[in-house]
Amino acid sequence: MSDLGAISLWIALALAAYSTVGSVAGKLRLSPALIESSQSAMYAAGLALLVATFSLIIAFISRDFEIAYVAAHSDLAMAEQFTWVAFYAGNEGSLLFISMVLAIMSAIAVWKAPEKLKDALPYTTAVLMLTLTFFVAVMAVMANPFDKLPFVPIDGDGINPLLTHFGMFFHPPALMAGLIGITVPFAFAIGSLVAGKTGDEWVDAGRVWGIISWVLLAAGLLLGSWWAYTILGWGGFWFWDPVENAAFMPWLGITAFIHSIMVQKRRGMFRMWNIILINVAFGLALYGMFMNRGGSVPSVHSFGSSQLGWIFLLFLAVGVVVPFAIFVWRYPLLKSAQNLDSMLSREAAFLVNNMLLLAIAFVTLWGTVYPLLSRLTNDEEVTVARPFYDQVNGPLMLGLVFLMGVGPLIPWRKAGINSLRKSLMPPIIGGLLTVGILAALGLHKDYALVGFGLSAFVTTGILMEWYRGTRSRYRSSGENYATAFVRLIMANRPRYGGYIVHLSIVMVTLGIVGTSFFGVQRDVVLSPGESTTINDYEMTYLGTIETPKSNRTEFASTVQVRRDGELLETIRTKRVFYPSFNMAATSAAIRSTPVEDLYIVPSENLPDGNVGFRILVNPLIWWMWVAGPVMLVGTVIALWPQKIRAPAPVPNPRRFAPGPRPSAT
Repeated sequence: MSDLGAISLWIALALAAYSTVGSVAGKLRLSPALIESSQSAMYAAGLALLVATFSLIIAFISRDFEIAYVAAHSDLAMAEQFTWVAFYAGNEGSLLFISMVLAIMSAIAVWKAPEKLKDALPYTTAVLMLTLTFFVAVMAVMANPFDKLPFVPIDGDGINPLLTHFGMFFHPPALMAGLIGITVPFAFAIGSLVAGKTGDEWVDAGRVWGIISWVLLAAGLLLGSWWAYTILGWGGFWFWDPVENAAFMPWLGITAFIHSIMVQKRRGMFRMWNIILINVAFGLALYGMFMNRGGSVPSVHSFGSSQLGWIFLLFLAVGVVVPFAIFVWRYPLLKSAQNLDSMLSREAAFLVNNMLLLAIAFVTLWGTVYPLLSRLTNDEEVTVARPFYDQVNGPLMLGLVFLMGVGPLIPWRKAGINSLRKSLMPPIIGGLLTVGILAALGLHKDYALVGFGLSAFVTTGILMEWYRGTRSRYRSSGENYATAFVRLIMANRPRYGGYIVHLSIVMVTLGIVGTSFFGVQRDVVLSPGESTTINDYEMTYLGTIETPKSNRTEFASTVQVRRDGELLETIRTKRVFYPSFNMAATSAAIRSTPVEDLYIVPSENLPDGNVGFRILVNPLIWWMWVAGPVMLVGTVIALWPQKIRAPAPVPNPRRFAPGPRPSAT
């Protein structure tokens, strides 16, 4: 299978390169046959990469340790279900995954491209295939997953223990797919610019693929937070690690883009601004891939690090400079159809929203690269810690939540003071009531009160919009409220799907505010039968069972949890030590409710039978994990195609012969 996979890579490289050159040449020479041939080569490149992917997966299943990559990321003791995780656990396999995803997305995007993009499509194809050519070339020449060892080892090195987690089936693929997926709306934008199509022809395709990339990145970030929360053993979900930031920044960029592109679709505005935003998002995505392929800033996410940093840095430079050069070239043609009528308008709210998103991205980028800059200028690396990000980005994020509630309630073009007051008064009352009730209950942390108040503000506004729309349908059609509500959402899926996504962001906000300001942590060492308390929980450590395995030793600890003397649950935690990696992986015992999580994780197993435990109470973090499915539902609704009803046929009066006039009698 290794030979088949290696050959498939080189075939894919040749096809992608031909498609790149052929698309441009076909367009310049006005040769439809060459353009069609180039598109066929693109589809064939995708098939070749699928063959390579299946070849590598089969090699993992058969434990073909002759292949260096298989030997480095699996062993005989690895459970079969982690074959998929092992496939992209290292640099070579992840590059193959990225290339495969890009090839598939490119094929679908070109195949489903609207007719109005026909003139620009060859350039779009060229941008997509040029990007694919780069990734496949790097993989084939410098990081080939099918390279063979000079000898066949009896066993492999094994998979990284931290990757043996359910979240790893989805977290890395979602992030990688989201990052490379930004290439698609970027290609539509640049392809249209090069072709001189500087209007709104590419907007629909750019919006759809922008949303797809956005939800993939969002899902990857949330799943990564859940993975960190459940297996790393520190009880948190976000550390502002450089590689975390490298995925977060493109998400911010594409978030700004998909909001701004709606303004262009609705009002013909922000044409220049949207080109800048998609260029920024693409550049940040390339930076994210650079960080994952050997970035010079230290990170705990070191699974894909390599010596490829310089080649990705070079591609990053090209991917930033060339698109902005094309933008400058076509700048005179990028005139918006409409101007901003008023700062009290939905368009203005979207613009301010974009500025805040880019400000957060800039702050995050500055904090990420500052250690490198300090090392280059002062020969001393200064690390930027979490307090910097929290203090600077925290208020900016609260501003975003506020605009998320205000924007949908402001009319397009210009809002009158009276109409604005009428729209905003119920959400304001909802937010102030929430703050007042929480303050009366003894909550006096300012930032937390603001966060909860803004969450209530946004939620009230969304519920009010749903209620008004449902009531209107109920009165006009006589539908019951449930039917009217469902049909309301289906009648305007992008709008109301977006509202559901906004609710998911509110849930994330609740989780962040709750655990950041009210979380309680305690580190204790307990002997069997000994108890400890945290808040109103009493925990009794019952004992640990040690189980040796072929490649690891498992320590399963049992803890009884009581509240007010009543037994709530008997829970088990696990700590697994891997001698070959000199690493321990933990599995936290989590008693989760919508109000709070009780989090217990073993930090150390002592020779005398005592166990070190980290115990936390994390309020409201449950809502963060629920946000993921809610976000997915909202995105699916927003993207679900709407049927365009054909107008009813108008009878032609000439088809009917005039009949006799009715008698007066």
